[in-house]
Amino acid sequence: MVVAPQSLESLSAEQLRELTARLMVQVRHQSALLDKLTHENALLKRMKFAAQSERFNPEQKSLLEDEIEADLAAVASEIDALAQTQAPATSEKKQAKRLPLPAHLPRREIRHEPTSTKCACGCQMKRVGEDVAEKLDYVPGVFSVERHIRGKWACARCETIQQTPVDAHVIDKGIPTTGLLAQVLVGKYADHLPLYRQEAIFGRAGLAIPRSTLAQWVGTCGVRLQPLVDALKTESLGHRVLHADETPVAMLKPGEGKTHRAYLWAYAPGAFEGIKAVVYDFCESRSGEHARRFLGHGTDKAWKGSLICDDFSGYKALIASGVTEVGCLAHARRKFFDLHAANQSQIAGFALQQFARVYEIERGVKELDTEQRQAVRQQQTRPILDALHEWMTLQRRQVPDGSATAKALDYSLRRWDALTRFVDDGQLPVDNNWIENQIRPIAIGRNNWLFAGSLRAGQRAAAVMSLIQSARMNGHDPYAYLKDILTRLPTHKASRIDQLLPHRWKPADA
Repeated sequence: MVVAPQSLESLSAEQLRELTARLMVQVRHQSALLDKLTHENALLKRMKFAAQSERFNPEQKSLLEDEIEADLAAVASEIDALAQTQAPATSEKKQAKRLPLPAHLPRREIRHEPTSTKCACGCQMKRVGEDVAEKLDYVPGVFSVERHIRGKWACARCETIQQTPVDAHVIDKGIPTTGLLAQVLVGKYADHLPLYRQEAIFGRAGLAIPRSTLAQWVGTCGVRLQPLVDALKTESLGHRVLHADETPVAMLKPGEGKTHRAYLWAYAPGAFEGIKAVVYDFCESRSGEHARRFLGHGTDKAWKGSLICDDFSGYKALIASGVTEVGCLAHARRKFFDLHAANQSQIAGFALQQFARVYEIERGVKELDTEQRQAVRQQQTRPILDALHEWMTLQRRQVPDGSATAKALDYSLRRWDALTRFVDDGQLPVDNNWIENQIRPIAIGRNNWLFAGSLRAGQRAAAVMSLIQSARMNGHDPYAYLKDILTRLPTHKASRIDQLLPHRWKPADA
């Protein structure tokens, strides 16, 4: 709003005060908008050029970070080489102690001996010791064939023939062993290798199995493994506390050759529930109806416990139907972290200090039982959060609406009851990081999948990945786990299927 100077002379004092008030409102609005845009610009730059996480976790490196690590190693080598050329000849470089290679790896010896063991003086030398240096080698996989020879035994007198029956197999009359099937599944769903890449890898090993054949094996195994995934879901829904999260995955539209955004939902029993498991659910959209269906709402077996989730509106119908909402303190902290990273906000800095105090207490109570954890939270965490809430309320009155600071404060204040519910229940975790860590491998693999070919393909992927990731959570090698259960499933009693779940599994030879 622009006012001509000559028109100001004709305004009364009351009109001038009213005009000044309107101009101040406009200035505050523009200031808040500028603050918002500056925050968004800094956030977008950080998303594009900086690390995607608040912490530099070596297990979450991107491909770019891998290249940076390689460059750092190359520079370090060049510096070492330069230092050696400039250092005195008598100086010795202190070598870092290298960990020995694993003892279980097979070893082959390569002897390096002098061509002659006679000294220049003519005497025969004696061996007085040796130096050993180990180097790690790798040989690509090699196919082999199992020849199952079943002898036929005949009785000449009664003219009968006896022969050992064929063992049941997950693919009836199929040529792959369960080891090969496990390798294909782990390659596709754990190592994120599409079947056309596996076809090339197998070709280099001596037998290029067509991807159409590999796809048939994957489809059959998905069907055979589904009862185990259903049992894992039933077991998970038997717990009072659940984590939930979702991540987008592209899915091909049948007949159109285009993709649309589907979602992979993840559910896991609470971090303190005493069970390590995760169940993925592939759905065509992000509609909250999918979460209601998974949790059985609308049936007589509806799950009604404590659900740790973010502020996504899709969970609101569950909350309205009796599910207890538990907020994620890490999400609230992240709002202030982004604010502080963008403009070094003092408000954000103070909030981050208080969140750090809460998390320090949580690290100390992690190994305690439920009652002890709740007692410590009531005594130590409650006063910190009460003071933080009062401080946030006062700060909110002083910042303009629509600013980045206001949004960060509003997120916490609006969800304060859900965010602090963990203080009154020792069985509840402080945040939703438990399930976010289980969904992270899916986000990494998404770069290699490109898209899910169909709804069924996405659901099959979700089923197999549920077993693979649950096996990892329990410290099992996914290959060994899948190979064993694929061997045992054809003859295993359906009533005892829970014995094969990852958190209860024991190898057959154990």
